[in-house]
Amino acid sequence: MDFGSALVALKDGKRVSRAGWNGKGMFLFLVPGSHFKVNRPPLLGIYPEGTGIDYRPHIDMKTAQGDVVPWVASQSDLLCEDWGIVE
Repeated sequence: MDFGSALVALKDGKRVSRAGWNGKGMFLFLVPGSHFKVNRPPLLGIYPEGTGIDYRPHIDMKTAQGDVVPWVASQSDLLCEDWGIVE
């Protein structure tokens, strides 16, 4: 599937990955937005304690090492058609 279809799947709560990725167990998932009150660093050093913050939805990746990191698409990721849903 193409990235547009993968994005629709993410918005539907599914996990997606590319066949072309060489790391085992890697996938993307959508982190929904939320609202919270600042109560710890690093935001506590930027905003006063108790300030309401809107945490925007974003896409994270589970890495082959089992970590979770923010994900940014490459040109290859956007244009490839080897995306699939992770069951």
